[in-house]
Amino acid sequence: MSSNSGKGKGRLAVALMHAANAIGNMKEAGYLVQFFKRIQRKKGRSVAIVATARKLAVIIWNMLVKKAPYHPVVPAEYADKIRQHQVKQIQRKIRQLNIQEDELTFVAA
Repeated sequence: MSSNSGKGKGRLAVALMHAANAIGNMKEAGYLVQFFKRIQRKKGRSVAIVATARKLAVIIWNMLVKKAPYHPVVPAEYADKIRQHQVKQIQRKIRQLNIQEDELTFVAA
């Protein structure tokens, strides 16, 4: 018996990545689908698969170890949370650039 750990991904990791890929292929907009699409836009599909697989692992771990039931986030609440975060980022950028109110102009789309 060797004390070295085995090489390669474990079966669970591969299964979670397959599940994450399936989530990425879904058409309806659930919380995990929105998460996957957001990461995919920013960093690419492979990173989104790994991030979603990790999120699935955390959900499963909480269900098994903490005996906590899974309560999915409502997609509208998730979208609102993301929007609030984006508004904070814009406000922070305005403060960094020292932009005054009279310098801002908004054009209707």
